[in-house]
Amino acid sequence: MLLLGIDVGTSSIKVAIVDAESQKCITTVQYPDTETGITSLQKGWAEQSPEMWWENVQQAILKANATQKYNPKDIIAIGIAYQMHGLVCVDKNQQSLRDSIIWCDSRAVDIGNKAFDTIGHEKSLQHLLNSPGNFTAAKLAWVKENEPEKYALIDKVMLPGDFIAMKLTGEITTSISALSEGIFWDFEAQQLSKDVFDYFGFDGALIPQVNDVFSAHGTIHPATAEQLSLKPGIPVTYKAGDQPNNALSLNVLEPGEVAATAGTSGVIYGVSDQLVYDQQSRINSFAHVNFLEAQKRIGVLLCINGTGILNSWVKNICGNKFSYRQMDEAAAAIAPGSDGLRILPFGNGAERMLENKLVQSHIHNIDFNVHGPAHMFRAAQEGIAFAFRYGLDIMRENGMRPSVIRAGKANMFLSEVFTNSFVNATGVPVELHDCDGSVGAAVGAGIGVGYYKTAREAFSNTAPLQLVEPTQTILFDEFYSDWKGLLAKNLG
Repeated sequence: MLLLGIDVGTSSIKVAIVDAESQKCITTVQYPDTETGITSLQKGWAEQSPEMWWENVQQAILKANATQKYNPKDIIAIGIAYQMHGLVCVDKNQQSLRDSIIWCDSRAVDIGNKAFDTIGHEKSLQHLLNSPGNFTAAKLAWVKENEPEKYALIDKVMLPGDFIAMKLTGEITTSISALSEGIFWDFEAQQLSKDVFDYFGFDGALIPQVNDVFSAHGTIHPATAEQLSLKPGIPVTYKAGDQPNNALSLNVLEPGEVAATAGTSGVIYGVSDQLVYDQQSRINSFAHVNFLEAQKRIGVLLCINGTGILNSWVKNICGNKFSYRQMDEAAAAIAPGSDGLRILPFGNGAERMLENKLVQSHIHNIDFNVHGPAHMFRAAQEGIAFAFRYGLDIMRENGMRPSVIRAGKANMFLSEVFTNSFVNATGVPVELHDCDGSVGAAVGAGIGVGYYKTAREAFSNTAPLQLVEPTQTILFDEFYSDWKGLLAKNLG
């Protein structure tokens, strides 16, 4: 029996087929081959078309089928992971009304901050675990205020993964985990937040049916099943945001366990059994995939918007003359510290850990007689590692002190330069695993359909690839101190 996992990323769609019994990935594909663009009609805006996601999901499944490594009729369940915090609005005919306002869009920062002030900081943090900030609820308020004709046509609002599940099944559902990442959920009252809905003037009918993360979210349309060579009636049994899903894929489920990812954005994600929050909402707390009212599991999330996107920008700005592997090889030939070149990687929207400030990216200390492309490659990766250290220090202030961090050997963790910079900057070993978001979504589907009795059972055959430990923490502490001073100047 097989499990299908779909990861709706910012850059592309990934699909994985996993053998349920062995828990091994049979094949994984990406579509399209080139990175998907982000529409930015104004400074700080970021949108993508939900219909484009759906088209790419279909093409990715067909591409996986074309490998002929499996029989598509053997798939028993579908799981979906997705880019968090995006807003999708559909009408009564399940047609999207506008492009999705995605996670790195900054237009709703002021709207969320005003809600934070009006509702009250302490009340918001105690009930929502976050400021409304720049999350989905504030983005919906922006549509209500600026596009009233579209807002009036909205039948349901949802997160990106809910939309893909709707296209597969025709049914619209959500979960407490999804609602919490949108800042729609009151953890104290265990219901939709009356404060948020009253303040913004939202009708609760806009919210779809609330199901558990691991449950039936509908069965695939017969016509869609035929088009994709799948068996009619396959259920969608798992939906989760990319970071909770990444944690699941790394078997990070219990208090004290910590995961990291470094894709377009960078994240450290730890699990707590307390309703924890940061007083300045620099890190964020959401319901984890295994959250239950009787067994609280809160995912504490540090997000850095400018991570892989900085690495991609540097690649492009150097004329695309180097592959990512060649960039890593060139960077490895430069001594740690990049001969004084420092980069702040904050050019992809308002950064939550910097209190939603638009700092932008900055390159410091360029010497025309010393620095070349290889220095840029290394300084970018070190700058991202220092941003992780900055955020991890905030998490430490809030009681999360990991002794090891688990990460998939993917994206920037494929780079030895970045991985070593990360462990030396943070002072925490990294345990690398062979997994990605689409594989995690497939495993989640297996849990949701009941093939695995517990989440632990779903990972019984997995083991880490390697452990990378710090070796130069004193040296990197010096580099980090210099980098942090430059950030302080840019923060004003």
